[in-house]
Amino acid sequence: MKPDSEIDLARNVIRIERDALEQLESSLDDTIIRAADLVMATDRYVIVAGVGKSGHIGQKIAASLASTGTPSFFLHPTEASHGDLGMIVPGSVVLAISYSGESREMVDLLRYCRANTVPVIGMTRAPDSTLGRLADVVLRLPTVAEACPNGLAPTSSTTMALALGDALTILLMDRRGFSREDFGTRHPGGKLGRSLQTAGSYVTDRPDELPVVMTDASVQDVILAVSEGRKGCVAVLAADGRMVGMVTDGDLRRAMLAGKLGDNAGAVMTPDPRTIAPDERLAVVIKRLSEHRISNAFVVEDGRPIGIIDMKDLLAEGYL
Repeated sequence: MKPDSEIDLARNVIRIERDALEQLESSLDDTIIRAADLVMATDRYVIVAGVGKSGHIGQKIAASLASTGTPSFFLHPTEASHGDLGMIVPGSVVLAISYSGESREMVDLLRYCRANTVPVIGMTRAPDSTLGRLADVVLRLPTVAEACPNGLAPTSSTTMALALGDALTILLMDRRGFSREDFGTRHPGGKLGRSLQTAGSYVTDRPDELPVVMTDASVQDVILAVSEGRKGCVAVLAADGRMVGMVTDGDLRRAMLAGKLGDNAGAVMTPDPRTIAPDERLAVVIKRLSEHRISNAFVVEDGRPIGIIDMKDLLAEGYL
């Protein structure tokens, strides 16, 4: 096969799957609203089930639901038939995925749900199938050609199932008023979660000794504190512990050129420097420090420094 033909083949796959998604979009009706109503009415879990490729899609849908405010987990129908049906408790909702609607591994699970009055949302192309008949709500997938040349490998059908699962997820997310902050709390290890962390939380997790000096500290003591603190700066405190200024490497160089090495911290500091409030989001802090080309700033609460945010640290830790 020539390279151009292979490119055409690859493009045709995408074209077929795109056409399938367009059919799905045009066929969507108020059953998705009824499915969302079932989910919103439960105070337990959405349990997603599927076999084979539909199972892989189901795992993704369960993960998306859980991360956007709808408690959910994936249950393999075969494992369900061997004891895991106990995971399905009254008050739960089951989302069962089978393009044909006749996956034999799903039958025990569906019958159990019917016997225990657990509502089922079926995702299938066949409303008259076993899944369609046993489901309380059927999210119907259009009957389309698979992108596989043999018409066998699930391609278009799984793409539609994934998109329909995403549509239900976002609909539920909208109903719950799920915010960026809510999303971030569920993704503390991701970049978004880190950026939504507050400055106060960030410094609390890093209880390092702060580089600080009193206003009457000698410049020599300031130089020593800057060196030991390894942040290129120190906070200058009044007698009551309030932060009144900041001395940076640049301030020390200017003091040296001005012949002020015999003065104290109060004489060489930058008064009222930019500080950070504990409740500020790190995304906002990073933007502000970057715009003003500031390397670091102290987090201040009730006038007293409680931590320091350094751009080099943020870069090393993956915040930037």
